[in-house]
Amino acid sequence: MKVYIPDDSSACAAGADRVASAFEKIKEVEIVRTSSRGAFFLEPLVEVDTPQGRAGYSNVPPSQVPVLLKKTPEPISQMSFFTKQTRFTFANAGVTEPMSIEQHGFKALNKARGMDPQKILDEMKKANLRGRGGAAFPAGIKWQTTKDTASDLKYVVANADEGDPGTYSDRMILEGDPYRLIEGMAICAHAVGAKKGFVYVRSEYPAGITKLRNAIAHATEAGILEEDFFELKVFVGAGAYICGEETALLESLEGKRGMVRPKPPFPAIQGLWQKPTVINNVVTFATVPDVILRGGDWHASLGTEKSKGTIPLQLAGQVKNAGLVEVPFGVTLEEVIWGYGGGMPKGAKFKAVQVGGPLGSIFPKSLLKTKICFDEFIKVGGILGHGGIVVYDDDTNMVNLSRHFMEFTAEESCGKCTPCRIGSTRAKEILEVILAGQGTKEDLALLDELGETMKLGSLCALGGLAPMPVQTAIQYFGNEFQRK
Repeated sequence: MKVYIPDDSSACAAGADRVASAFEKIKEVEIVRTSSRGAFFLEPLVEVDTPQGRAGYSNVPPSQVPVLLKKTPEPISQMSFFTKQTRFTFANAGVTEPMSIEQHGFKALNKARGMDPQKILDEMKKANLRGRGGAAFPAGIKWQTTKDTASDLKYVVANADEGDPGTYSDRMILEGDPYRLIEGMAICAHAVGAKKGFVYVRSEYPAGITKLRNAIAHATEAGILEEDFFELKVFVGAGAYICGEETALLESLEGKRGMVRPKPPFPAIQGLWQKPTVINNVVTFATVPDVILRGGDWHASLGTEKSKGTIPLQLAGQVKNAGLVEVPFGVTLEEVIWGYGGGMPKGAKFKAVQVGGPLGSIFPKSLLKTKICFDEFIKVGGILGHGGIVVYDDDTNMVNLSRHFMEFTAEESCGKCTPCRIGSTRAKEILEVILAGQGTKEDLALLDELGETMKLGSLCALGGLAPMPVQTAIQYFGNEFQRK
């Protein structure tokens, strides 16, 4: 009997390795280590084959292993967390073995190599795939710009510096489906005429780094990257949040301190070592194979008018079902938190939700009908970012939370521009005064003025978006900022 156990970092943190070790003592069992399905609240999730497909045992402790297979597993297809999802980019999650080239197949890359490069770009533009890293810029337009820029050398760079707290979709690709990322980058290289590529991975992802390097080595040995002479390497970052910003990332890749470059020129024209460079995040590249296999029209048929396709949302915080959910754009925050996340844990009461990482707005209950869509979020003063959703209960102190976010910005600022470097530090100091119960109306006014200066004067999105969680916390929970 085959027993499928994920080796994803989150699953291992929940005890998956200990469960696998317990199964090794049973002679009749063959252990297959897969990726995780992203239902982290069910881990360790052990699966077996049945006539109806895979079925699973959830939250398995090692002590249950000797008697586990005598129990009836629950069909994966009937688990409510998965039944309403629309999985394409994460279709292989929990199903395939991460290091198996045979299971991946590289069908999209084989098809792309039989296509004229411009035809690939036309399909990408037709698909209207917008970057999943936060900026939401159309990937097809970016790729076309790089292709049309004359140069003796061009690059393709994947941004895997996934630094937003509560996000892990990039990590799941790196650890669970690395060939999908490699395939998307190779298709891009073929389309724009690039010969070299880099994956910039945050140092906090050691398992992902190891698997990706092994996958690149296997793909190279198998000759998969040779047809276009595409050389792909992994570069490990040094823990700076600012290097998630594309130009700071490029500076770091060049061996310099990670600091933001003024734009223009944009990386698509003048990027790595001043050469035309396509830089997209991991999930964006991982979505490309389905666009090529199924066509741009297929991708454009999913989602909303301006936000096409599906998006992996990462649920964390005060929800029953923490994990990754892939759905078409257009569902509401309320549907995601209660329909997929299962709502609040017993005894907890909803207070707020933050979407888009530490720079994202704080939304109250009145905004839960907001649709998951780039443009809808902008309308209500928020950002969708990388799709991280963190839910807060009524025990959350909004002043302390705001101070924490501004402290984060002050710590992670690259220091190049004054509004971000000084503004974040002063804002943190003001919030500490308010937290101590010594704040005044003048302090709140100064805090708002600092926020507006940071938004208008900062060189990049770190400083420009940093005031959003603080300003929205004051807007919707202003009573907590008043002296008691």
